[in-house]
Amino acid sequence: MPGTYSLLAELIAANRPAALATVISGPLIGSKLLVTGDGLAAGVIHPELDEAIASDSWSLVAAERNETRTYELGGEQVQVFIETFPPPQRMIIVGAVHVAIPLHRMAKMLGYHVTVVDARGALATRERFPEADRIMVEWPDDAMKELGLDSGTSVVVLTHDPKFDHPALISALASDARYIGAIGSRTTKQQRMEALRADGVAEEQLARIYAPVGLDLGAQTPAEIALAIMSEIVATRRKRPGGHMSRRET
Repeated sequence: MPGTYSLLAELIAANRPAALATVISGPLIGSKLLVTGDGLAAGVIHPELDEAIASDSWSLVAAERNETRTYELGGEQVQVFIETFPPPQRMIIVGAVHVAIPLHRMAKMLGYHVTVVDARGALATRERFPEADRIMVEWPDDAMKELGLDSGTSVVVLTHDPKFDHPALISALASDARYIGAIGSRTTKQQRMEALRADGVAEEQLARIYAPVGLDLGAQTPAEIALAIMSEIVATRRKRPGGHMSRRET
């Protein structure tokens, strides 16, 4: 189906998530259905199956998994392979501070598209962040409006300065970002939460913030703190608690 594949290529090039469902057994073998988040679709498998397949496909996109699903049609089983193309993993680092330098390198090693945002041009430089895909010398809330945050985005706020981190967090919480982390002590967290509540941020939104940021590794150096943050992001993405592998029972 040339039209289906052409549209899929366009979606991938535009960094838009999609899923391609293909019948691999049964009377409809070879039929395809392309599914996207805004309801856009190409191809048809069967009018009685397309809605269920589309729903399953989008659930698998969110889970970042490919899977074969079985459906019933007229007393026969129809096997459908669903291949997903989830949104590209992005990291937005707010604050071009020391911790951000090793963090942007680790994120690039793991395949993330990395953007560093800081209104302070003396810090947000290519010399300090040679591997960043983009450096934005802008206020965080303005930068996030331009970038657009989706379910493939992780936001890490490292500024430790309310005039930067509060607007950044408000913008991030208004989005579908998968992970939102903010550096600071527990006292800083409490003060930040009170300020965000005063700005009208709901409790269920505040619960999305990982703060103090990172797994409890006892990190002290900038590189160790970056490792703790990156580890928490991976654990969140994979829906794992981040504990010791040796203590897992299964």
